[in-house]
Parts: sequence; C-alpha cells; structure tokens
Amino acid sequence: MEAHFGRDLALYTAARIALVAVLTAVFVLVKIPLLVGLAVAVVVAFPLSLLLFRGLNQRVTAGLAERGESRRSERERLRAELRGDEQA
Repeated sequence: MEAHFGRDLALYTAARIALVAVLTAVFVLVKIPLLVGLAVAVVVAFPLSLLLFRGLNQRVTAGLAERGESRRSERERLRAELRGDEQA
C-alpha cells in the first residue's frame, strides 16, 4: 500500500485542481468574473470532490492512516530502545 500512496495523493490532488479549473471555466463561460468564479469553484469543488473522487479519497485516507501507524510504531520502538526496554 505504501508504494501507491504517493501516486494516489498526486492523482487526488491533480483531480481536485482539475475540478476547480473546470468549474471556474464554466463560471467564466456564463459571464461570471474570473476571481468570483474561482472563489465559488474552490468552495463548490470541496464537497463535490468528496463525492466524485470517493474511491481515491478513501485510498489516500487509508495511506495516511497506514503511514501514521508506522510512524507511531517506529517512534515507540525508538523510545523503548532509548529507555533500555528493548535489545538493539
């Protein structure tokens, strides 16, 4: 899972940026000023991306949880080693 985390995170980030770009373009096409359209697109894209990219979001979330758990276990191992509880 760890090997795919970077790829999944990059894909999810790119997909969210692309969604903001598409929404901004649609707003500009209907004659909404660019900065207003961009601001609205950023706000609208957040919940929309949670729905549209649900699977990718779940993979990124699982990868983050896995990384956090491995960092916690490594930190605990190092602390135990420093206390002398574990043989090196």
